[in-house]
Amino acid sequence: PSPLPTLIGKKRDGERLEDAEIRSFVRGVTEGTAQHGQIGAMLMAIWLRGMDAGETLALTQAMAASGRTLAWPPAWHGLVVDKHSTGGVGDKVSLALAPALAACGCKVPMISGRGLGHTGGTLDKLEAIPGFCISQSPEEMCSILERVGCCIVGQSEVLAPADRVLYGLRDVTATVDSVPLITASILSKKAAERLSALVLDVKFGGAALYPTQESARELARSLVEVGTQLGIRTVAVLSRMDQPLGRAVGNALEVLEALECLEGGGPPDLRQLVTVLG
Repeated sequence: PSPLPTLIGKKRDGERLEDAEIRSFVRGVTEGTAQHGQIGAMLMAIWLRGMDAGETLALTQAMAASGRTLAWPPAWHGLVVDKHSTGGVGDKVSLALAPALAACGCKVPMISGRGLGHTGGTLDKLEAIPGFCISQSPEEMCSILERVGCCIVGQSEVLAPADRVLYGLRDVTATVDSVPLITASILSKKAAERLSALVLDVKFGGAALYPTQESARELARSLVEVGTQLGIRTVAVLSRMDQPLGRAVGNALEVLEALECLEGGGPPDLRQLVTVLG
């Protein structure tokens, strides 16, 4: 593949990147040979010019392959599931849904993210619990799933390391709301999890990344299409985010509200969305 500045120029000019060129870019991100300025320039070129379905799939596969792929016991076949939300104010669904799915016999190896844009991150919320550790090795994840059925962890040098770099840089380069970048970020983590099924909560409205239902539907289509091509049974739910979900906003407060939900209480809108996604 051509040098990285050439690839940046190619995408800036609206040309299509070949699979090998996309893999070369992701390798530079993972190995640290690509400068932050170059990565930011490529992110902006993708944001401005977009990517077709083939490019988006190639980017997702390259990011998933940047780290280890998780492996599960044969007895768990068909039981390994996950959920992802595009994020919204007060969205603490993962904290209630993952243990609820585990209680139903599923295995939920959720690789989650930190706050992005104005939305809070599941990992940040969990770290409001004193001593909570969001960094677990693949072996530790398997042990936790064996014992309790679910875990929520962060990207690492081992799991989706390319996404770890790109996720942080998207937040500071105004490239968060790009359909191919969101698709690749979400699904590279999910591909590394070796899932049987995935449900996506795609938000729209005044407090979401996408203000209109139609723009959210475009992202949902991209996620379902690429997820299916990765061999994951993928569905998307469009949910309204014109106001905060539930009553609590703020990391520790949202953890407490999720616990209320798990105990059969909590706000009706939170309970309903956890149930629908489940």
